[in-house]
Amino acid sequence: MISEILVLVITFTVLLGIGVPVAWSIGISCICTMILTIDSLPALTTVAQRMATGLDSFSLLAIPFFILAGQIMNQGGIANRLINFAKSLIGALPGGLIYVNVIAAMLFGAISGSAVAAASAIGGIMAPRMEKEGYSREFGAAINVTSSTTGLVIPPSNVFIVYSLASGGVSIAALFLAGYLPGILMGLALMLAATYWIRKKKYPAGERSSIRTIAGTFLDAFPSLLLLVVVIGGIVSGIFTATEASGIAVFYTLILSLIYREMDLKRLYEVFLSSINTTAVVALLIATSMSMSWVLSYEDIPQSVSEVLLSISDNKYVILLIINLLLLVVGTFMDMTPAVLIFTPIFLPVLKDLGVDPVHFGVVMVMNLCVGLCTPPVGSVLFIGVGVARTTIQKVMKPLLPLYLVMAVVLLLVTFIPLISLWLPGFFD
Repeated sequence: MISEILVLVITFTVLLGIGVPVAWSIGISCICTMILTIDSLPALTTVAQRMATGLDSFSLLAIPFFILAGQIMNQGGIANRLINFAKSLIGALPGGLIYVNVIAAMLFGAISGSAVAAASAIGGIMAPRMEKEGYSREFGAAINVTSSTTGLVIPPSNVFIVYSLASGGVSIAALFLAGYLPGILMGLALMLAATYWIRKKKYPAGERSSIRTIAGTFLDAFPSLLLLVVVIGGIVSGIFTATEASGIAVFYTLILSLIYREMDLKRLYEVFLSSINTTAVVALLIATSMSMSWVLSYEDIPQSVSEVLLSISDNKYVILLIINLLLLVVGTFMDMTPAVLIFTPIFLPVLKDLGVDPVHFGVVMVMNLCVGLCTPPVGSVLFIGVGVARTTIQKVMKPLLPLYLVMAVVLLLVTFIPLISLWLPGFFD
């Protein structure tokens, strides 16, 4: 078994190191492992079959629809309305635009289910405003990058759908509900950290909005906010499944963007094309990751990992801490989707034996891997945030470091206090 692990890990690491895309690295490393260590099965045929069967899931249909809904929101004027509403509420506070960025990113990320879309849409609007009013470009980029990841925890979230598939069918509705409090807690913690920076830089207060202005911006943003109620309310109440909810989200956002008159046929074509490209990348990642999960299972690697971890300790919190550390390392060089699909079947059986709720672990895993989206060398949200702010990763790293610490503290709180993630699913159970 040691030889299989070595072949898999070394091949995958070398391919990543020479710049081969993650999906291809996963697929090629699986083929090499099978050729060199599993003589009884045809490598190419088996990997192709596992890739095909890995995508044969009704739940996965929700992902392309949520991606399309997020793209429509990104181009349909929704981000600007959410920013205006957030600014009318707290824009009068000292350093108010930083708080606005966090709240708008949380709202947009939750509605779109995409951290990249939130970083691009909110950052693209906020960066020029913040620079015009004298805010640090680097700190603005740092707060935009970290707050955008909250949308992957606050539902609807494609990553939770992927985790449900990898875990063998954990309730998507329960996972969605479990993400609310941890996601909001992360946003509040980032705002608290921003308060220290605001006081240090002595940013001035903004203009106070009138009740009429607040009401007007709320009414303007209300149709966008209503999407959360429609999608999550429908799933939790059992009116429709997550897949059906994703279709409704597309229809709703398309109608909304037409009402806002910010979507024409040319832009709609570009949105569909971009969504197809994104979906193809995600689908390839899922397919190759499922083939790697099968290779790991065939070689009994999850069972071996369980034995190693349980030989260290039988305390679930110690094991959770070890797994968190491992996932933090994994998140720095692997995208969320393959990481969830590959490592869930390895770690979840150990934690189940120790009495950890699969829903709780799903939230912990997603929050953990969100940190990787903000770190080099492959942090997609970091690159987007730096790009829209027109700065460099080197300059953004200094203000990012304390925000990493904040994210780690919240992650530990959610890890060691399961009630934070399990209270809402238990309340609606």
